[in-house]
Amino acid sequence: MPADPRVQFGLKLIEVRKRRHWSQERLALESGLARSYLGGVERGKRNIALLNIVKLAEALHVPASLLLEPPSVQPDQ
Repeated sequence: MPADPRVQFGLKLIEVRKRRHWSQERLALESGLARSYLGGVERGKRNIALLNIVKLAEALHVPASLLLEPPSVQPDQ
């Protein structure tokens, strides 16, 4: 069974955020999204909207498509 796409997205977001050495708080400030919302997205508990994906990509200075790529580390199946 394929991994939940929300979990995949969350793992990729963590990967990109940590590559910049940013905390969730910093990403929240840069993107204009609530830190608690970002925590839910990173844990795969939120079904993130396209506009929020774009906000995160712009804040991280990456193309939105990068956030939709599979993460380097796959969740346990």
